[in-house]
Amino acid sequence: MNTSKYRLTVLLICVVIFGCSGMQPNSSSTSTGPVLARIQQNGALRVGCTGDMPPLNMTTRDGELIGMEIELAELIADAMGVKPEFVTLPFADLLPALRSGSIDVIISGMTITAERNLEVAFVGPYYKSGKAFLTRFKTVAAAKDPSELNSPKTRIAALKGSTSQEFVQNFIPQAMLYATADYQEAVQMVIDGRVDAMLADYPICVVSVFRYPDAGLISLISPLTYEPIGIAAPATDPLLLNWLQNHLNYLEETGVIERMHDRWFARGSWLERLP
Repeated sequence: MNTSKYRLTVLLICVVIFGCSGMQPNSSSTSTGPVLARIQQNGALRVGCTGDMPPLNMTTRDGELIGMEIELAELIADAMGVKPEFVTLPFADLLPALRSGSIDVIISGMTITAERNLEVAFVGPYYKSGKAFLTRFKTVAAAKDPSELNSPKTRIAALKGSTSQEFVQNFIPQAMLYATADYQEAVQMVIDGRVDAMLADYPICVVSVFRYPDAGLISLISPLTYEPIGIAAPATDPLLLNWLQNHLNYLEETGVIERMHDRWFARGSWLERLP
């Protein structure tokens, strides 16, 4: 082998060796994604919720957050080895807060929809619900086809930024829609007679019936739609999404989710703690 060929061979070997070594993670890199690394560094999982979606999440008269989703968030944070930090926001502000990085995840009765899934990732569902009417009129509660209520004379309240608001706009467009900041405002409008009904996820409607037994409220058991509820998280961290889905699968397979459903939906002992 002549000198020039020898030097070229050595050069190529060096390129391959140093090129391959450059692909290996160095000691300062992290094996976690950006969001998961931030959670571990801060020692806290920032969970966005409204605090007014009983029995999923709600605020007691003492200011404590309780509910199935609060318990779920606490279990997730504990498995991560961090503390849960709850950030209460109006429902319409939750997705913007997640996109801006102000919160790490949303666990707050958020339906997994194709539109939302274009902006953020979803894990789950951990609960399956459907739309229903909360009303004082049997004819409204019994409606199985939205067209039955599609009239300018029908007044409907729905949570601002929710799939309930979208449902009214898409399937009952002639009805007079009142978009409320929270469920409490919408329920009170039904009780006061300012609207004919509130459209919301079925559990919200049922809880409202039990919560105000003397208000003459009605909500029937046949939901109008299928609503898969999941955890919303940034789409920029595959490891976080993988971790959340695997842990949620574990909670489901071991019966933890089912026991939480029973504790918060089949029993009403927590009602006395609400304002």
